[in-house]
Amino acid sequence: MNRRKKIKQLLQAHAKKASAKLAPPNNKDKYISKADRLKLAADADQELSTAVTPDN
Repeated sequence: MNRRKKIKQLLQAHAKKASAKLAPPNNKDKYISKADRLKLAADADQELSTAVTPDN
């Protein structure tokens, strides 16, 4: 790799990092694993069943 190409590659990498910092934050939700989703659903079902008990 010649010197000019190496310098160009470094400058492009720095420019890419700088533009990434200036970009707006990603609004994508954080990843939740399948097991965690199932656990959250089970907790929600349990809370719902305890909250909707009949008072007869």
